[in-house]
Amino acid sequence: MTANAGRSGARLAAVQALYQMELAGAGAEEVAAEFRDHRFGSEPETGMAGEIDSDFFSRIVAGVPEHQAEIDAGIAKVLSENWRLSRIDSILRAILRAGAFELIAARDVPAKVVIDEYVDVTHAFFSGDEPAFVNAALDRLAHAKRAPEFGETPPDDEPAF
Repeated sequence: MTANAGRSGARLAAVQALYQMELAGAGAEEVAAEFRDHRFGSEPETGMAGEIDSDFFSRIVAGVPEHQAEIDAGIAKVLSENWRLSRIDSILRAILRAGAFELIAARDVPAKVVIDEYVDVTHAFFSGDEPAFVNAALDRLAHAKRAPEFGETPPDDEPAF
């Protein structure tokens, strides 16, 4: 298994798990266990029949709710004034939260890779303007949270956990 393929699969599964957690009100451990035990490697129709980095998947699924206040605040800062996170489609919310978590907490993954990967995940769910929306939102967040990767000085008000 290549690391990239395993992580790409983990991202797609993590978005689905985060979506399920929000809709069902289930906890991260419960949903992550369900995915590992019943979905990984067994459902070609869901796109989870390929390689999945289970540890990376678990890191995202556990990390998003653990750091959700900071993640949601970061996303809110990059949305236009007219948009609230609660108005965004629940799948898009899961995508943005997973991408934001990686930008904030997974410093081992380059920001541009995170953005590209979540734009690809968005294409798995949407065929309209949503991939461009995710690209713009995560790009703005990346410039705020990882300014040095873009040759910029970080803003003084951008803490990282």
